[in-house]
Amino acid sequence: MQSFIDRLTQHRRIWVLTGAGISHPSGIPVYRNHHGEWLRNVPIQHADFISKQRSRQRYWARSMVGWQLMDRAEPNPAHRALARLEERQLLAQLVTQNVDTLHQQAGSNGVIALHGRVDQVICLQCHGVFSRADLQSILTRDNPGLHEYAARALPDGDADIDDYDMTSVKVPVCDLCGGTLKPNVVFFGDSVPKRRVDQCVASLNASDALLVVGSSLQVYSGYRFCQLAAEQGKPIYCINLGETRADHLFVEKLEADVVDTLPGIVDGLLMGIEKDAKKQRC
Repeated sequence: MQSFIDRLTQHRRIWVLTGAGISHPSGIPVYRNHHGEWLRNVPIQHADFISKQRSRQRYWARSMVGWQLMDRAEPNPAHRALARLEERQLLAQLVTQNVDTLHQQAGSNGVIALHGRVDQVICLQCHGVFSRADLQSILTRDNPGLHEYAARALPDGDADIDDYDMTSVKVPVCDLCGGTLKPNVVFFGDSVPKRRVDQCVASLNASDALLVVGSSLQVYSGYRFCQLAAEQGKPIYCINLGETRADHLFVEKLEADVVDTLPGIVDGLLMGIEKDAKKQRC
């Protein structure tokens, strides 16, 4: 761990990419195990949600139950550690693959939510953006009793209620135009908006190191930034329990729980920078 800190202290503009491993200690389930293998069936596909009423019924029924866990989740010490790093102006950019907004709740500003935010809902017709918390009251009103359904929590506000009669679920529509409402997230089978990718690339270009926190990088939308950093000759560091798709690209990796290690690493970085500043003043 000290070696990790010593090498990372050499950098003043660190580009950070976080994944499910940083939010799992806050009680949010993950998609994959430590070998990057699926723990459940593949989530809803973008094309199915857009084209099939039955898929929308299934999604909103499961989301209505699963949202309650997401809404209660709170930032953990790892989220707060990155907020401290940003406060000291050592972050070039914080990019997260998570949709839970726990970084924002911890105090991080300017977060790029690569896959969107589950606390928002967007209308596919008029493009209005609405609060997911407000929508929960509408779902509860139109589907009485469903929010109390006992179910196993799944990632990203999903829940396992497949034994429920989905055909009776009333799907919400936009109050402004009657259009189809969709969570403001990138579903599997969809693409991250180009403008968002361009923002990530621009900030990565201006950084001098990349730090991966709690991600197996199995999804290309995150892995691509490791590829880009490697092409630019920038050192890539990682804190993650288990294998990742980019293990061959890291200059240093800690196989450790992020909550157990990241706060100490940030403390070490800040102490190292303070020592350097004192030397320069002398």
